[in-house]
Amino acid sequence: MTDNDYKDKLLADFFAARRYEVADGGFTRRVMRRLPLRHNRLAGVWNSLCILLAAALFVATGGVQVVWATLQETFISLVEQSATTDIDLRSLLIAGGVLLFLAYRKIASLA
Repeated sequence: MTDNDYKDKLLADFFAARRYEVADGGFTRRVMRRLPLRHNRLAGVWNSLCILLAAALFVATGGVQVVWATLQETFISLVEQSATTDIDLRSLLIAGGVLLFLAYRKIASLA
């Protein structure tokens, strides 16, 4: 046993023999139960406000029209391309489903 190990054991024994609980009448338990609830509530309110602000800015700056126009152009180019080549509809649906799932997961992780 080294000198440091011996000193550590002496300190641990010393404090273990003199340990006592401070009677607080359940105050600590009540405080700790309330802290996370308030924190979660404030976080939920803050997240909701940020999401509403982001949605309002998206609509106000014409984001809906831009997304709609992009989807239309993409669909039109797919239809025009399908005239020359065969598009595997099943692959297209799977890719769309995966993209929707990933978008949902991203939005859910933000809330």
